[in-house]
Amino acid sequence: MADPRNMEVVKPYNGDPFVGHLSTPISDSDFTRAFIGNLPAYRKGLSPFRRGLEIGLAHGYFLLGPWVVFGPLRDYPGAANLGALISAVALILIATAGMSAYGFVTFKEQDNPQGLTPKVSDRLKTDEGWSEFTGGFFLGGTGGAFVAYFLLENFEAVDAIFRGLVNR
Repeated sequence: MADPRNMEVVKPYNGDPFVGHLSTPISDSDFTRAFIGNLPAYRKGLSPFRRGLEIGLAHGYFLLGPWVVFGPLRDYPGAANLGALISAVALILIATAGMSAYGFVTFKEQDNPQGLTPKVSDRLKTDEGWSEFTGGFFLGGTGGAFVAYFLLENFEAVDAIFRGLVNR
């Protein structure tokens, strides 16, 4: 019979137990690496503004739903979507203020006495890049919330369009 210690699925990362990371079939799979690497935060070649825009669009679009279903105006069908839009934009504004404060504290401009340009591998790790990222997040977040609001307000028309495309 095989030794059960050789059939373990969770192992130390690269065989080194002192790394502090476990290699599991999920965390060490090629699919997971490709998925994580394709997220806008890790994708190479994107400007900070575009990263923030993509992340903001996703968050703004999905923030509207919980307020429509669980918000204080859920019992008033005429006002539920508008109340959800206002709440989502307010939360995006609060998140943008928090991101700005984080960037202000973390990426302060450092004095460079010789006037040399500092070497930074990623523009997102500078105060200017983080400011672009935050602006993109705000624009994308509010845009995503407005798109979700538009789709909810015109649900019958969108539903009729899709029914016509599918049921020809």
